[in-house]
Amino acid sequence: MIAIIDYGMGNLHSVSKAVERLGCEAVVTADAKTIMEADGAILPGVGAFGDAMQNLRNTGLDEVTRFYAASGKPLLGICLGMQLLFSESEEYGPHQGLNLLPGTVIRFKGDFKVPHMGWNKLEFRQNTPLFAGLEQGHVYFVHSYHVKPERASDLLATTDYNGQVTAIVGRDNVYGMQFHPEKSGDLGMSLLRNFLALTSVREPSVIEADAR
Repeated sequence: MIAIIDYGMGNLHSVSKAVERLGCEAVVTADAKTIMEADGAILPGVGAFGDAMQNLRNTGLDEVTRFYAASGKPLLGICLGMQLLFSESEEYGPHQGLNLLPGTVIRFKGDFKVPHMGWNKLEFRQNTPLFAGLEQGHVYFVHSYHVKPERASDLLATTDYNGQVTAIVGRDNVYGMQFHPEKSGDLGMSLLRNFLALTSVREPSVIEADAR
């Protein structure tokens, strides 16, 4: 079973449906016991960093998420959920994050369109099980802030948006995707399938998703 962590801010329905399409049971939950017993957990997110962290603290899900990461079972942050994995954010901030990965979330700066919205090509930077059997391709982004990881080894993939932007991060059992894999056609669903394959649930089924 895959727990979709519900702290009141996230694209919960679309993420849970994507997991189910890949042949795995998904449960949207704020219950600590359910989350801790899950084979894998996903932290989604849409909205402002500070509000999200406040919701996590108010519900105790900040500590639950940290405990889950410490358990060694796979954890995936999506969009804002990826940003929450890091140390801090300057979005209407500063605000402290979950500090599972060291780094800072900063706003795009420059004479170009913000938010970054649309399809951009991933550039793989590291060898990781997430990329098993996959080729670089386009995925769907919507964000005004991006992550600057402190450790180069945590940066798994980037995309070019007026310079190299963090797209996928990971260390040990903790992963993050800045884009929306559930809205990113065949490549996005394949990345999500590879994440699910890291859990102890049965091998996720191969699906036919709409390619870009």
